Amino acid sequence: MGNAVTHRNHPAPPDLQQGGFTATGRQQSHLAATEDCGGRPLRVTVLGADAGAFIASLVVGPRDGRRYDVRLHVRCVADTPVSAGIRVELALGASDDPGWLVPGAFYGENRPAACRVRYPRFTTDDPDPALLESAEWAFRADRTATPAVMAWDGEGGAALATTERSPVGQAGVGFALDGDRPLLRLHFPYREEPVVYDGSAQRLPADVPVHEWRPGEEVTPAFAVYLLGPDRHAYTDVLRDVHHRTASGDPEAAAWVPIEEAADLAAWGLYRWHYRPDPPVLLETAAFDRHALGERGDRQAMHVSWISGIPYAYALLRHGRRRGRADYVDAATAVLDHICANLTPAGTFWGQWTASGGWNVGWHPDRNRLHARTLGEATLFLLRAVVEAPGHDGWAAAVRSNLDVACRGQRADGALGSAYHCATGDVLDRTGTAGLAWVPALVEAAAAFGEPRYLDAARRAGRFYLDALREEFLYGAPEDVDLAPSSEDGYLAVLANVALLEADDDPVWVDAARRAADWTLTFRYTYDVDFDRHTLLGHYGFRSRGADQASPANQHLHSYGLICAPELRRLGERLGDDYYLASVRENLACFRQFVARRDGDFNAYRGMVSERFYQTACYQPKGMLLTLSHAWCIGVLLLACEDLLDA
Repeated sequence: MGNAVTHRNHPAPPDLQQGGFTATGRQQSHLAATEDCGGRPLRVTVLGADAGAFIASLVVGPRDGRRYDVRLHVRCVADTPVSAGIRVELALGASDDPGWLVPGAFYGENRPAACRVRYPRFTTDDPDPALLESAEWAFRADRTATPAVMAWDGEGGAALATTERSPVGQAGVGFALDGDRPLLRLHFPYREEPVVYDGSAQRLPADVPVHEWRPGEEVTPAFAVYLLGPDRHAYTDVLRDVHHRTASGDPEAAAWVPIEEAADLAAWGLYRWHYRPDPPVLLETAAFDRHALGERGDRQAMHVSWISGIPYAYALLRHGRRRGRADYVDAATAVLDHICANLTPAGTFWGQWTASGGWNVGWHPDRNRLHARTLGEATLFLLRAVVEAPGHDGWAAAVRSNLDVACRGQRADGALGSAYHCATGDVLDRTGTAGLAWVPALVEAAAAFGEPRYLDAARRAGRFYLDALREEFLYGAPEDVDLAPSSEDGYLAVLANVALLEADDDPVWVDAARRAADWTLTFRYTYDVDFDRHTLLGHYGFRSRGADQASPANQHLHSYGLICAPELRRLGERLGDDYYLASVRENLACFRQFVARRDGDFNAYRGMVSERFYQTACYQPKGMLLTLSHAWCIGVLLLACEDLLDA
């Protein structure tokens, strides 16, 4: 990254109201101290240069007492060029628990102390930047699903929201705790400090670009201030407002292909590039470059769920039956038979099959530990296969066997396991919310098998996990990020609580399903990231609105949200909530981009789908695409397409 940011002109939102106040100052680095926005003081600061080189003013337009649209005017009055950045800061009152939220990037403390994976964490207890710990953080805007930052004090909350690009380049968001007062920050251009996270456990030096100001140059970044009540779920009001204000009008505009064609492409890609008949598996990855890498570039492994396995075999089965493709049906059936014929001594699925070692627990270093999310998700979609194609007694028996282990380990308060011993089925851990994965399988099994005990177990589990939903912190779902909060935790919560709502129609599940959906959508991009036209994503015009950030630990865009698209669609229809319905449409339209339409399309083969779209400085340079096709990426696309085709 360079030290300078090129000046670019970006208009303020059209509904920005004029009128307000102007204040300037030249003491230290403070440019302007405003009266306030509804009792919350704003401050403008110059960074990296003498404040005397600038004059600033703020034009604040109150709208409804909740959102203030603000335009910042900054003019360079120096006689020679000046290198500097600008900070806007909103101060809250005293709080010992600000509940930080940077959508898609930061949630509360963000990393539980026990988490094995290292990524940015908030703490005031002797923070160590070498361990990616700090009491203040700043991030570039494209790390965020919505360029906003929120916090709460004893009276209520506030948010600052802006756009990815500003007149001085990429914008940024940040926060700090000043004594006991939370500070919300916007940066023009962005800053990343105290260290930079690039997806590895090693810190990188702070990245603090500046703008090269010409004498007389004036810029006008625009942003919004939101005032929130004490309910921390009020973040959804901000995100809904931003989503509505930035809607393009046509949620289908991003899609490359219609739904029917996307389903056909996905089914072919899953069958052609990921299915292997001996033994029958769906390989987790297949390399784009077949000539140079061939089989050596493919991951010779299959998880039973999550990144391969049962959900996607079920999708292929469903598509094959609808389209009359016996080859697809036979392949899907063989994969399901293979998994069901190889249960653990405890009676659950194994986590993963590998060509070199056969069946094992998956990616956890403890070789006895099975992850509940992997097992629960596999059980849910196998049950759906039982309903789709009756007569497979081995499938039904495997569903019952897994659910019986889950029920046997359920605690009196309803808690299910997050991990199980592969030999005994004993619960090894209940930390986090991965146990939610069992709930939709239990609900659907009660109906499919006519066994109320499963629904009773699901209800008790759902009530146990309500506290986590109300605390706005779900974590522990994916095997690869340990106890990090992630979008995948949200998907589990949507699947679980919509299932309970549809079974019971109880107001408690209405609230839980709403909370699950709203928290999940904090990870969903409300804007199209600005890619350099010379990058692959820029050249193809990739539109990121509707994609999800994987997690604060895995900062790339992914399509896994499609796994709960049917539930989110049904919830939106049930509640008459256009926000949910639009989000589903945008999610599916987004990932009908970059499904290869023919051999050679974006250097892939027909039907291939990548796992990672690099929208920020993490893992790879912004604008790149991971050149591996993933079974789950094809599979969730196929699942969502089949749902809408049926609906």
